Amino acid sequence: MGTPDFSVPVLTEIAARGHDIAAVYTRAPKPAGRRGLETAPSPVAVAATKLGLPVLMPASLRAPEAAALFASHKADVAIVVAYGLILPKAILDAPAKGCLNLHASLLPRWRGAAPIQRAIMAGDRETGVAVMRMEETLDTGPVALVERIGIGPEMTAGELHDKLASTGAHLMARALDLLAPGALTFTPQAATGVTYAEKISKAEAVIDWSRDASDLHNLVRGLSPFPGAAFFADLGKGPERVKVLRSHVVAMQGAPGTVLDDALTIACGRDALRLLEVQRAGRAPMSAAEFLRGARLPRGTLLRQPN
Repeated sequence: MGTPDFSVPVLTEIAARGHDIAAVYTRAPKPAGRRGLETAPSPVAVAATKLGLPVLMPASLRAPEAAALFASHKADVAIVVAYGLILPKAILDAPAKGCLNLHASLLPRWRGAAPIQRAIMAGDRETGVAVMRMEETLDTGPVALVERIGIGPEMTAGELHDKLASTGAHLMARALDLLAPGALTFTPQAATGVTYAEKISKAEAVIDWSRDASDLHNLVRGLSPFPGAAFFADLGKGPERVKVLRSHVVAMQGAPGTVLDDALTIACGRDALRLLEVQRAGRAPMSAAEFLRGARLPRGTLLRQPN
């Protein structure tokens, strides 16, 4: 049971190990294309189809008929990885050995929807993946296996996502190896150190230059490549949104939001942020040097917050 790219390595790993996958559950296709008139299947649906597995895309699992269909699979266990739908009690109780969830954090830190982004945005130096048994409450179940991963000072959410997905696939496969003979043991989560990884809001993605450069560097990393931390500037044709994909903190000072040099260094509340890679709307990511060749953003320009 999964939907985005993060879920695919787990599916392919357990399929490669010869487990009998009774069904694959994923979210229904989302609108795609410029006008949203087309639909695109989820990455998990694409992977499952290639593997010749049956794909189910219910809008909800709360209806009695959905629970009956789920129970009809007679599954030993359900593997849940970033599925995107709430699993009611009837679903959680159906598999003989319960539902195992792969969560991208060191629980109980960063329960919730955006653990990868939140860990980087908070400046955490370490995170990981955890296999837990699901309960009705969000990410509170007992944990069986954990794999820790360091977060480098320049690592982006995209890079961490890929590393966690690969590590998580092997961790879940190991969990299944232990589950079959009854050797997978669970430990309740600690009552202390609980934090929640709320969804990223549009307002959070707008760069506030009055903040410390180190905080903004973490924001840039945590939102790269998507949705992307962004600033607004007049590049010759009115205000334009520009995403920042990579950055570096430098010891320079100035009024927050001021362009300090010809290398795209912007003054912050403390220190300054040098923008290394950016992306204009409708264009490919580019280096700061490439950006400045086609954009008017001279030294002394003040980047203002949008109204």
